[in-house]
This record gives sequence, structure tokens and C-alpha cells, in this order.
Amino acid sequence: MGPVIVEDSLGSKRAEALRILRERRSVLVALSGGVDSGVLLALAVEALGRDRVLAVTGASSSLAASDLDDARAVARAVGARHEVVETQELLRLGYKENAGNRCYHCRTELFDVLRALATERGIDAIAYGAIPADASDDRPGMRAADEAGVLAPLTGAGFTKEEIRALAASAGIPVRDKPASACLASRIPVGTEVTPERLRQVERAESALRALGFGQLRVRHHGEIARVELDPAELHRLADAAIRTAVVKSVRAAGFRFATIDLEGYRTGSSSEPAPLYRIQPARDSGQ
Repeated sequence: MGPVIVEDSLGSKRAEALRILRERRSVLVALSGGVDSGVLLALAVEALGRDRVLAVTGASSSLAASDLDDARAVARAVGARHEVVETQELLRLGYKENAGNRCYHCRTELFDVLRALATERGIDAIAYGAIPADASDDRPGMRAADEAGVLAPLTGAGFTKEEIRALAASAGIPVRDKPASACLASRIPVGTEVTPERLRQVERAESALRALGFGQLRVRHHGEIARVELDPAELHRLADAAIRTAVVKSVRAAGFRFATIDLEGYRTGSSSEPAPLYRIQPARDSGQ
């Protein structure tokens, strides 16, 4: 009986999300490249048809190239029209200063750009992929969405993350198993200015570490030091000297001087924590 109850619950939530979307004549979906916005886009296409849905991704230095690739793949998979627009959050002082409400300024910039595009195209609503669990944290970006009148159909329907992934799997969305991700600026500690150079360092280091086979990870920017958070289940790989050396080389090639491993592993909301915990280097270094 348990699985039937879960299935019925998921079905009712799905129906509610479709109902919310069908109340609008047309919808612009903010497509980030993650599973939540991917499911939202699939539901929007089902509710309104392809001609009345436009997926839009805001591209800037804070968006990893891999996330943009994922957004394009999602749009292709669900047959949605997709456009990429440039956002200029780095020109907003509140974003650059990174004083604790950076996400508010980032989302305000994104929704301002999307609102202008929606008005130009005659689209009457904007929607993004927030889910109820997001509201459990301090999310200034959600405040920006509320102020801009942006819809959150997944929140309105009450989906859990597990239910979102189940819908993504049934719809054949390519990012259904993608780990949770945030913009590259989330790797820069509160109080440290966000710059294109720092964002590029983080992106290069994370891309290189993924190429080594690591899954869920973050590279936190601490000046010369990169604090690497890995999935705790993968920390054992660092017992291999060759892997440690490869990690260090990857991080240094991105522009950092030191690579550190955070023994607590990957977790969200740690960009304001002190670091590093310890440093790993090749046996033969520069002599320092």
C-alpha cells in the first residue's frame, strides 16, 4: 500500500502544478540547467504546449559552462524553445560586495532581464524552479522572486526533491541525477568581492576535479587557497598518492597556490566557514 500512496501523492502534486501553469496564457521558464527547473519546463510544455512556453537561461561569469550545456540538453529533451540572455549581476554593487545578500542582487538582475524579454515577447508570466525545501534556508533570491511576481509552481504543488527526481526520470530529463548545484559565486566567502577572475578559477578547478572522476564537490575560494569539499564517500580516494597529486595539479592549474581538503566533505552553506583544515601537496614541491 505504501508505494500506491506515494504514487497517488505524486500524481496529485503533478496535477496541481499543471493547474497553476494552465492559469497563465504563456510562461517564460527560467532554466538553470538543474533538475528542478528542468522538471518545471517539462510540466510547462505539457500544460501549455510548446508554442506558449519559452525557456531562458541567464548567462554570465557566474554560470558554469557545464550548466549552460545542461540547460540546452534539457530544452532539447522536452522539445522546448530555448534562448540564452546575458545578465550583468557583476555590475551591481550589492552583488560584487558579497555582503550576505548576493543572491538577492543576482536574482533581481535575472528577473529584470527576463521581465523585459517577457514583455517584449508578449509572455504574461515568468516561472522558476524553487521547491518547498528551498524555503527552509535563508534564501534572499526567493525574496527577489516574490518581489518580481515570479511564479514558483513546484513550491505551490508541494514537491519534495525526491519527487522532482522521480518526475525527471519518468520524463527522460537528462539531468535527473545531477547533484544539487549553485552558481559559481556561492564558492566565494561572504565578505570577499566577487570578480570574474575568481569565478574562472573556481570553474576551472571544479571542471578539472570532475574530470578526475569526483562527483558532488565544491571548490571554495580562499585567496591563494582552494578548499576542496568532496562527497564524504569519495574521500578515501585521496589515500592514493597519484590521485592526491592530480588534485593538487588541477587546483594549481586553475590559479590557486595551495589545495586543501575539507575533512567534513561537501555541504551547502559553508562558504562563510574558516579554512583550510589541512593541505595536500606532491611529495616533491617547489621547496617551500
